Amino acid sequence: MKFKTILLFGAPGSGKGTLGKIIGTIPGFFHSACGDVFRSLNLNSRTGRIFMEYSSKGQLVPDAITIEVWTNFIKNMVALERYKPDLDYLVLDGIPRNIRQAEMLQEMLQVDYLFHLVCPDRNLIYERLRRRALKENRFDDASDEIIAQRLATYEKESKPVLDFYPREVRYDIDATQWPYQVLRDILCKIKR
Repeated sequence: MKFKTILLFGAPGSGKGTLGKIIGTIPGFFHSACGDVFRSLNLNSRTGRIFMEYSSKGQLVPDAITIEVWTNFIKNMVALERYKPDLDYLVLDGIPRNIRQAEMLQEMLQVDYLFHLVCPDRNLIYERLRRRALKENRFDDASDEIIAQRLATYEKESKPVLDFYPREVRYDIDATQWPYQVLRDILCKIKR
């Protein structure tokens, strides 16, 4: 069985996590942020140390480890009945992060919607990420150098994922709007 999936996609600071958390509170949706899954790891574990090594430099964790950690998390959520694949849409942000991950997840995900959160204002992205670093104590958003590296990684490795999925499931959403406006635009596109 493939998971009915909604992908929230965009550059760091485009609002994926904010929107994912909001949508995840609506019955019939289960939100999974790959970054949150990694940040919940025990930093003394093998995968926790690997995550720290890469994220502190603004780099992506190797694909095989990312898919392994995320798959184990989803299996646990199903076992705990927090995520019910036969009833809920799986709302993902932060995965897949590159073409290879998209290929690795192809047998598992039925991507019905890909919402591309477009935020061309780089100053706004820097501002959002700096604010998040302070508010959420996120070391991976703490410096302009790391932010620049994360944005470069997104452009080079993640953005090509947009073309991996069929054009008919992709919707560009203006991420410079207030979160409630972005949420409205997303929900208006989803057909149950």
